[in-house]
Formats: sequence, C-alpha cells, structure tokens
Amino acid sequence: MPHLPPKPAAGVSRRTVARATAAAGLAVLFGAASGTARAGAATRLGPRTLDVSVPSAALGRSAPVRLILPSDFGSRPERTYPVLYLLHGAHDDYTSWTRETDIEAFTEGRDLIVAMPDAGPTGIPSVWRSGPDYETFQVKEVQALLARDYRASGVRAVAGVSTGGYGAMAHAARHPGAFKAAASFSGVLDTTAPGVPPIMDAIVARENLPAHSLWGHPLLNLLTWREFNPRAHATGLRGTALYVSQGSGVGGGSGDPLPGVLESALWPSAQGFAGTLARLGIRATTHLYSGGGHDWAYWKREFTASWPMLAHALGVPE
Repeated sequence: MPHLPPKPAAGVSRRTVARATAAAGLAVLFGAASGTARAGAATRLGPRTLDVSVPSAALGRSAPVRLILPSDFGSRPERTYPVLYLLHGAHDDYTSWTRETDIEAFTEGRDLIVAMPDAGPTGIPSVWRSGPDYETFQVKEVQALLARDYRASGVRAVAGVSTGGYGAMAHAARHPGAFKAAASFSGVLDTTAPGVPPIMDAIVARENLPAHSLWGHPLLNLLTWREFNPRAHATGLRGTALYVSQGSGVGGGSGDPLPGVLESALWPSAQGFAGTLARLGIRATTHLYSGGGHDWAYWKREFTASWPMLAHALGVPE
C-alpha cells in the first residue's frame, strides 16, 4: 500500500532537542490534563500522540479525540499551531488514521497539530434527528478544547474518508470560513442523489440504530436531508481550498468486489457535487478517476495528492 509523502529533512540538532523537550513538555501537559475536569482525561500513546476524552454537551457524554502534537510542542510554549482535522469513515473510529497510515511519522518536524475526533460508530459527523450532535462536537467543542489547552491557532484544514469525507465538506460548507481547506476522499457529497439515501440508511441500520434516526425519512423529511447536504450548501465553500477525489469503482477492489461496488454507487454523487462547484464558479481540485475502490489503498494515495493544497492552507512546508 502506498505511503504518505516523505517528511522534509530537518536538522539533527533541532530534531534531537525537539524529541527530548517534547517528552518533558508532554509530561507536564498530561499531569495538568488529568487534574482538570474541563480538559478531560488524557492518555499518552507516544512522544507526540495522545488520546483525550472530551466532555461534550452536544453528545451528552465524553468522546475521544486522538491528537498528534508538533515535534517542538514541549520546547516552544509561546507558539500556537494550525490544526489538520482528519475524519474517519463508517464503522470505524478515531484511531483509523494512525492505524491505516503513517501520519505520525509524516508529520514529525512539521509545525501543526493533527486532530482525529470521534464521529460515533456510523462515522457520520452530523446533527442527528434523534441523537447526538457530532457536528457541534467536531466543529466547536473540539476546536475550543484545542485552542484552550493545546495552543491551537485559528488556522484549520479538514480532510476525511467516506462518511468522513462527507463531514469535511459538510463542516466547511455549513460553517464558512471555519476551515481554510477541505478534502474529501470517496466522500458522500450529495446526500439526496439517487441511490445515496439507501446507503446512508444502511450505514445506520448496520449499527442497529433506529431507522430514520439520522435525518428522518428521505422523502417525508427531505428538507432536513437537504439541510445537511454538502451539495445544497456549496456556496458556503467559496474561498475555501478544495480537493475532491472519487473513483468510478469499475473493476475496483482486488479480490473483494464490495469496495468497487460501493465506490461506484457514490460516483454520481461526486460528479454532481463537482458539477455544482463548477457552475457556481467555485475553484476546486478534482480527481474523478476510473476504477478504484472504497478503501485505504486509494485514500492514502489521494491524501498524498491533496497534501500540497492542505499544507499551503495551513501555512506549513510541503
């Protein structure tokens, strides 16, 4: 499987100092977090990686966020950092990006925070009709926590796979200006396109959640479905750097046909979304490619392709 692009070379002295001081700085940070109710519990996973439990009014419970901190976080207490949000897909969780990619190694030496928030078992980070509000959790509560406790600046970019790709575009469209850039890899970009509502309903049903608990009935509650449709809110993306990728799924997926079938089911949705952006005169980098499958082998490749755009928006080196 392809890897994320190699990190740029860094001076030995800087890297050595950063690693040594980051460990000490994180030790202080973890001690402070464990004794502060507002920050929630933090679990250290490595020199730069930690899981934070975030008390959330929007969810009615605490929810996890995995963070990767900058290499010099412990040695530069005066600095603030831009944030790259990475959203997971359906039937997965907030650990997927560190499990499936080398994002930890890739971001070493780069001055940014990576935040991977939970979106629940369905991975649909939206305002549920009967249930939690993952949109507020990710867009407001997690951002407030990072600004308050982890020196996050107001510069943000968001990227996601599958239902996380939906979240990336929906968040950016419904909250204009909140993100400098948004990238979707095989995302659900038109929730009301033919064939898409049954896919969303199937995702909900697979987690044994009540039918229509997401946005209601696709026809009887069409206005609600439109309210959370990235394509319907495309005008909110004007001025945001965009990357949209989607495979046709024809012949996609080696061995297992399911990734190719699912990718092909979302192909018209991506085409419609890209066409709407073009008609509105909203600039976007689109990669609608033949074949492919709904899996990490393609998503990692597409992240690599989108990185220059994300890096530019975040103000960090490619």
